[in-house]
Amino acid sequence: MSTDKQPVLAMILKGYPRISETFISNEIRLLEQRGVKIHIISMRRPRETFTHKSISEIKAAVSYLPSTLEGCLEELFGSTELDAGLKVPRYGKDAEFTSRIDKIWEVYRETGSEASFKHMLQAEYIVEKILPGSDIFHFHAHFAHSPCSVARDAGRLSGLPFSFTAHAKDIYTQKPEKVTAKISEAKFAVTCTGYNCEYLQSIAPEGKPIHKVYHGIDLALFSSDKDHTSSAPYEIFTVARFTAKKGLPTVFKALKTLDEKGIDFSYKIVGDGDEREQTLALLDKLGIAHKCTWLGTRTHEEVLELYRKADLFAIGCEIAENGDRDGIPNVLAESMAMSVPVVATTVSGIPELIENGRTGLLVEPRDHESMAEAMEKMLTDQEFRKSVIPAAKQRVHEIFDNKYWINKLADVYELYGIKAG
Repeated sequence: MSTDKQPVLAMILKGYPRISETFISNEIRLLEQRGVKIHIISMRRPRETFTHKSISEIKAAVSYLPSTLEGCLEELFGSTELDAGLKVPRYGKDAEFTSRIDKIWEVYRETGSEASFKHMLQAEYIVEKILPGSDIFHFHAHFAHSPCSVARDAGRLSGLPFSFTAHAKDIYTQKPEKVTAKISEAKFAVTCTGYNCEYLQSIAPEGKPIHKVYHGIDLALFSSDKDHTSSAPYEIFTVARFTAKKGLPTVFKALKTLDEKGIDFSYKIVGDGDEREQTLALLDKLGIAHKCTWLGTRTHEEVLELYRKADLFAIGCEIAENGDRDGIPNVLAESMAMSVPVVATTVSGIPELIENGRTGLLVEPRDHESMAEAMEKMLTDQEFRKSVIPAAKQRVHEIFDNKYWINKLADVYELYGIKAG
């Protein structure tokens, strides 16, 4: 690494940019404002056809890895044969190259896993195609599953250190021993809730700290002084991916109960996902589809306008059968900052943000009857709304300002030698 250039932090991501991961793009943008130079390494190209405006403020170079095993082999060795790396002229003659290829094959022989083999090849792509001349000196992965595997493997092949931020699904859908091994090998680990932090500390090697850093939200962007009162027909709103952990059936069944009580409302939901069709079909089955509108994926600006019109934000987060769960969905903090009261569940880190009865209402997951009662109270009890909405807004400002937390994250980085230029 040349001494006259600023060291570069490589941020390894599953995909970039992603509409649903604004907390990552915000982190990168704010770290750059702090003077940290970043190179984004994405494991796949964007799937959405548009991005949030904040992406345009990011200056980081972006490199995309081959996303398939065949693509890795072809890009690196000019052949899709599994043993292609052993056949290139450099193998056996270039000691560093030979050592790396032997490490890659050692992993494949030990695990028999094509996914692990692909991650090692993606790491080799980083070492071969991205590192030279880049001034990268540290890898940081967002998510403890495949991005962390690539960061770890790139560290093994290059000798550079790595670290990672763990979020939700990536923690709880892996075997604990796999997460423990990554914590052990990483220079440090970060996570986004106290709930996660407590769990990771319970499986971490003794003396290995886990740093809690909330995502936070942009309080300048999410700001509203809308009227705290509401009247029928009420506007109920959800932003969520169509996946089991979001508990959308609980919300839909609660809406059905409100309808049966004669409460006049309309419901809008923003988001998409693999389970969209089967989830939305429940609205037809419940007989409330005529009151509900699916709006697909929307930009920040469009979502802000929906917040301004909403009387209530509802989400039914739960622990999915595979262990997947949320941390603290940023949409809850966004709603609270936008003066939209929230009904949610007691899952994971949500109670760290929402104090039941003071800054929102929480019910047990999958309890649609309790959710309906909470939704009705939040919509119709005007005195309660007048106390909850300002308290919720104050709560977000106190503990969820992303500028505060990005400074905390930068402080964590500096503890381990990752400093601004």
